[in-house]
Amino acid sequence: MSILSILEPASTTTPRPTVTRLATGTIPATVGSDLLVPLADGRVTDYANFDHGASAPCLESVRASVEAALPSYASVHRGNGYASRITTQWYERARNEVHTFVGAREDDQVIFTRQTTDALNLLAHGVPADATVIVFESEHHAALLPWPAERTIRLAAPTSTASAVANVADALRNAPEGPRLVVVTGASNVTGEIFPIAEIAAVAKAHGARICLDAAQLAPHRPVDIAELEVDWVVLSGHKLYAPYGTGALIGRADWLDAADPYLYGGGATTAVTSEGVTWATGPARHEGGSPNVIGAIALASACAAISKNRDAIEQHERSLLARLRTGLAQLPGVTTYSIFGEDADRVGTVCFTVKGLSSTLVSAALSAEYGIGVRDGKFCAHPLVGHLLADSPEHGTAVRASLGLGTTREHVDRLVNAVRTLASSGPRSEYEDTAHGCQPTDDPRDLKAPRIW
Repeated sequence: MSILSILEPASTTTPRPTVTRLATGTIPATVGSDLLVPLADGRVTDYANFDHGASAPCLESVRASVEAALPSYASVHRGNGYASRITTQWYERARNEVHTFVGAREDDQVIFTRQTTDALNLLAHGVPADATVIVFESEHHAALLPWPAERTIRLAAPTSTASAVANVADALRNAPEGPRLVVVTGASNVTGEIFPIAEIAAVAKAHGARICLDAAQLAPHRPVDIAELEVDWVVLSGHKLYAPYGTGALIGRADWLDAADPYLYGGGATTAVTSEGVTWATGPARHEGGSPNVIGAIALASACAAISKNRDAIEQHERSLLARLRTGLAQLPGVTTYSIFGEDADRVGTVCFTVKGLSSTLVSAALSAEYGIGVRDGKFCAHPLVGHLLADSPEHGTAVRASLGLGTTREHVDRLVNAVRTLASSGPRSEYEDTAHGCQPTDDPRDLKAPRIW
C-alpha cells in the first residue's frame, strides 16, 4: 500500500469520530485531523496523534492566516513598496499579539527566534559575564545546557513543589554575589507536571535574582502571564503552539539584552555602519539580524490569538481527556506511570509510562503499526530527569510519552488505553526488528516511503 493510497476512501477505513466538545466555546480545528494511516495488517485507520509534546499540528486558522499573507509577502522594515509596508505591519502586529498572549509588561520586548532552544541560547548570550545561573536537572536540554558550566548551579530533580521552592531558595542563599538567574520550566515535557512558578519567582525576587520561564510545554495548554507571575522572561515555540512555521520568541526585560553584543551580526541589527565602526540597534532589532521569518511570526501570532480566544474550552477539553487517559492506564497491570511531584500534581496533557517486559521502542512501534497511534519513546531531551524517574525500574532505560492536544478525541484515548492493555497482557501481534529507521514489523506490508511533494 502506498502512502498516497491512504488518502483515498477505502472500505476498511475506520470512520473518523467527531471531536467531543467538552466545554462551551470552540476547539480550534487542526490541519490533518482527517489523516488516514496504514496498519501492518493491511487495514487503514484515522491517526491518533499523541505526540503533541514534540510538535503540534497546524491550526486551520493559522494556515488561513499564512495563505492570506503570502500574496503580498515581501521584505520588512526597509522596503517602501506597498507589499513591504503591508508585510511590515503584519510582522509588528504579530509581535504585539505575542506580547499580549503572555501578559507582558508595557516595556517588555518580544524578540522572534527560531524556537525555544534558540530563545534560551539568545538569553544565555545576553546574561552578564559574572552572573550565576540556577537550573534544575529536570529541565529540557534546551534550558539545561546553554549556560557556562563554571557559573551554573544544577539542582537535583525536586520531589515535591515545596522542595522545588525550598531548593531554589537554598541555592540563592549560597550563590555568589552578583547577578543571578533562575531558569525553570512551566510544565515538564516528560510528565506534564506544572512547576510552582509564582512561588519560585517570589523567592527569586526576595534574593534579588531574575527568573526565566520555559513555557514551551505550558503555553499551549494553560495561560501564561508575565506580569502576574512576576517573571523576567518567557520563552516559547510556535511548533508546540500549533504554528509549525519555524518561529519562537523570547519575551521580557530589555536591559541585559540591549547591553549584549548582537546575537547575529548583519543587516537589521545596525543603525549605522562606517569605516570607523558600527552602531548597533537596541530593542528586538538588535538580535533579529538578517531577514526575519515573517511568515513564521504571522503564524505564531495567529495561533496565539486562536488559543487566547478559546482558552477555557481548550483547558476543559484537555483536562477531561487527560483524566480519562490517566485513569485508564492506572488500571492496567504491568503498566507504570511516572511523576516528579506525585500522582495528585496538577499537569497538562502528558503521561510518561513503561510496560513491563517490553522496551519503550517496541511499545511505540507496535502502537503505530498495529493501532495507528503516534507516541514518542526515549528520554525526550531530558536525560537526567528520565534517569531519575526510572531509577527504580532497571528493566527500562527509556519510556513512552503520550501527549494529547486539540485533535485528540475520547475514541483516541480509549484506543490507546486498550492497545496498551493488549500489549501488556499479550504483547505485539507481529514480530519486530531493529532497522536503520527504528523498530518495525519484520514483514511490514506498509509503504513508508514519503512521496516527493514538490
